[in-house]
Amino acid sequence: MLGKVKQWLGIEGVKLELILPPGFNPRQGSVSGTVQLTSKHPQRVSAIKIVLVEKYARGKQEQQLVDEYELGRLLLTDLIDVPGEGVTVDVPFYLKFSKVTSAVDDFGEKNPVYGGLAWAAKKLRRVRSEYRLEAEAQVQGVGLNPFDKQILA
Repeated sequence: MLGKVKQWLGIEGVKLELILPPGFNPRQGSVSGTVQLTSKHPQRVSAIKIVLVEKYARGKQEQQLVDEYELGRLLLTDLIDVPGEGVTVDVPFYLKFSKVTSAVDDFGEKNPVYGGLAWAAKKLRRVRSEYRLEAEAQVQGVGLNPFDKQILA
């Protein structure tokens, strides 16, 4: 009985970890890496969802505005058998995405002079973006799916 509850909750089940190369640049338009799966017991993964999210913040403390934009999504639907006993299974991925640009960014792209003005306006408004990659695996017979998220730097 306890074993079935552990399996349904994902305890001692599949663990998911994102392995990413250093040096992410949002201008690249793509991100690649590996999803590493391990388990103590044999299980089957039916899908892996990978999402790239931009957290766009601007303003000061009380007046700070934060928006999140989904830049790209990848769904891997191959059946993956995780053998158990701590054996790792590596699943490579390549995610293409489209960067969301603001009106200030579009203005700055027109020429180098406008680019300097746009940079100054963004610094004045304390604009910053943070990118994170999230991965979630769907494991057959489990209620709580394993996931991982990493901030891209």
